[in-house]
Amino acid sequence: MNEPWTKPWRTPSLQAAAVYRARVRGCLLGGALGDALGYPVEFSTLDRIRAAHGPRGVTGLVPGAHGTAGLISDDTQMTLFTVEALIQAHARRRETGTDGAWPLLLRQAYERWLETQSKPGPEHPAPHTGSPALTPPAGLVTEAWLYSRRAPGNACLSGVAQMYAPDPALPLDGTPGEVNPDSKGCGTVMRSAPFGLMGGPAEEAFGRAARGAQITHGHPTGYYAAGALAAIVSHLVAGDSLEGAVLRTLRLLERHRGHGETTAALREALDLAADGSPTAENVESLGAGWVAEQALAIGVYCALAEPRPEQALLLAVNHSGDSDSTGSICGNLHGDTGLPHDWVARVEGRARIAALADDLAAEYVRG
Repeated sequence: MNEPWTKPWRTPSLQAAAVYRARVRGCLLGGALGDALGYPVEFSTLDRIRAAHGPRGVTGLVPGAHGTAGLISDDTQMTLFTVEALIQAHARRRETGTDGAWPLLLRQAYERWLETQSKPGPEHPAPHTGSPALTPPAGLVTEAWLYSRRAPGNACLSGVAQMYAPDPALPLDGTPGEVNPDSKGCGTVMRSAPFGLMGGPAEEAFGRAARGAQITHGHPTGYYAAGALAAIVSHLVAGDSLEGAVLRTLRLLERHRGHGETTAALREALDLAADGSPTAENVESLGAGWVAEQALAIGVYCALAEPRPEQALLLAVNHSGDSDSTGSICGNLHGDTGLPHDWVARVEGRARIAALADDLAAEYVRG
């Protein structure tokens, strides 16, 4: 994703739309691949990773506790439900001319995700009789492969259960949110890249991601880190380099009271990427990634320090900490260019992720 992205919604040619679709696919598939690389070693120290997989650590997709390589975690699950909500929100906006329903649609999407974490599989409703009340559910909640609990964060589980939908005009002024006000876990940022794929201004992507994060996490750093990832992705879509996207996002953060932790983490990632060869030890100097600003910084550092997507993803997962989240964020930033095809082909749900990405791109190209 370091190559400039075009703006197909402003140039409605078939070629531009195809480029946009490929970039959306790349962001989501790259994130899923990073997630699948990191998930088997998420709770392992760097020493344990090297002991199990050799001195270079993980060098490809490996089996985890479930015995299968390529499985995604809660990071990709929640990202996909975020995409589903954004598609629904844009379609409603296009059809009705109103835009205030997106927080509720996002909350409802996360409630459907929560259902996949507590049930063995999709329910089979009574046969459709024509009554709207009996219309079977549709979308991701009907797909059995998503009904698997893959180490979801406590704040995500408890937060969604509170059924909170933020006001679409909620001020972003550093005030703790209503839900889990002390939590800044990386569950906010790992699901927020899709907000940057909407085609609007980076400020809009930032605001929606930051407000949407407060469905589960109320700490300002938690929701600012989510907004920052969305803004970085938005700037990349607009044609910026990754370094330029981060610098512009830092200027955006400065407008918001309480941005200090997120800003400091991003600046540290920028400085580290510019200073010497990428190493696992450098990654670990940024933290473990369990909290939002650290996960964001590690993903950004790895994508900046290692321009080759394959090596960047491996750098992002070979450390002591939240390897699936940091790998996912790094993958979101690198996009589809250069992703190892044989790895992508083995990612769980790869075809469904690509199809949902196409649906998102198609909806936003429609205007």
